[in-house]
Amino acid sequence: MRATLAAMSAPEELHVLCTREACEAREQQTLSPLAVLSAASRGRSVPEERDPLRTEFQRDRDRILHSTAFRRLIGKTQVFISDAGDHYRVRLTHSLEVSQIARSIARALKLNEDLCEALALAHDLGHAPFGHVGGDVLDELMRAHGGFEHNRQALRIMERLEVRSPGHAGVNLTYEVRESILKHKRPFTGPEYASYHPEEGPCLEAQVVDFADGIAYNSHDVDDALRSGLLDDVAMSEVELWCIAREHALARNPGASGRILQHKTVASLITLQVTDLVNASLAALNGSGVKCLRDVRARSDALVGFSATRLAQEKQLRAFLHRRFYTHYKVCRMRSRARVIVSGLFQTLQENPRLLPPRYQQIGQEEGLPRAIADYIAGMTDRYAQKEYALLLQPGQASLEP
Repeated sequence: MRATLAAMSAPEELHVLCTREACEAREQQTLSPLAVLSAASRGRSVPEERDPLRTEFQRDRDRILHSTAFRRLIGKTQVFISDAGDHYRVRLTHSLEVSQIARSIARALKLNEDLCEALALAHDLGHAPFGHVGGDVLDELMRAHGGFEHNRQALRIMERLEVRSPGHAGVNLTYEVRESILKHKRPFTGPEYASYHPEEGPCLEAQVVDFADGIAYNSHDVDDALRSGLLDDVAMSEVELWCIAREHALARNPGASGRILQHKTVASLITLQVTDLVNASLAALNGSGVKCLRDVRARSDALVGFSATRLAQEKQLRAFLHRRFYTHYKVCRMRSRARVIVSGLFQTLQENPRLLPPRYQQIGQEEGLPRAIADYIAGMTDRYAQKEYALLLQPGQASLEP
């Protein structure tokens, strides 16, 4: 009787510490042999002692999330300039949406969710203010100096511009995250790829994030266009995938109408694309003969992708958005305004480099003035770029406070 009472009163360990080693073991047991395992990372440029609780890709995610560049995404345009309204997507909300979609796909395919999350949060860090037009203008102005491309700029931010350690520049991300930020379009030619095995293709996690990005911005640009009134249900009826998503939404939400039905249709648009991507990618992986990550990297083509039918529908949606939304005169007016601001700032700073903050003057001395100016402008939020333009080019309308 005493033994029984003693056993009953003995405390049980209800909570067990989940260490990094336990997380790595779980990855080994549960992830696909095609996934990138945290424990098998090719490491960091500057070796570091490993964290007792977090895997290497979890640490990368956290470094990206806590970076200054990530916080600035809250003030950078997706389509609408950030002062157009409080409810439109900006780069930060878009990145979070990409992360959610990428994690869902990765979970279904038994890939590394933490790596996908890190890549999703980092993928837009290099964007200039005012959306793609800001980057396009910088690329034109930098054509004789190596050009400007937002993926390369994101890697530059993480390796050079973001300072978090006294002994080295950058945040010292793992090879896999740095490589995946850079590798998007083949062929991987140019000096920037030299350190990243240009003969190797991207891992599946990087491929997933590329498609998650497209799914997010297609679906949410539609939502923002509907909210703004630049598109309506009649216009969207031209798009086959939207009509399918609408039927899907009505079947799940009988009686829905108006803005609620639009919300549900956007959600169905995402669901339909994610489901197709998972099923088509699984079929492609099973039919490809790949057995391990090395086989994936040896491929000259992507293994993640839509079915042929869904791909055609997705292309029609993109073409429709370009024709009816991205080139709408109200959006074009915002882009024209952005072009004036970015080009005006670049020219003014080039004519008088002493207007640059000291840090960028130093970069100019080390790497050339145009690159320093591109770094400075690319890091600006929409609001800060407009403020700097007013200060430097419209001094009668701006405060002279620094």
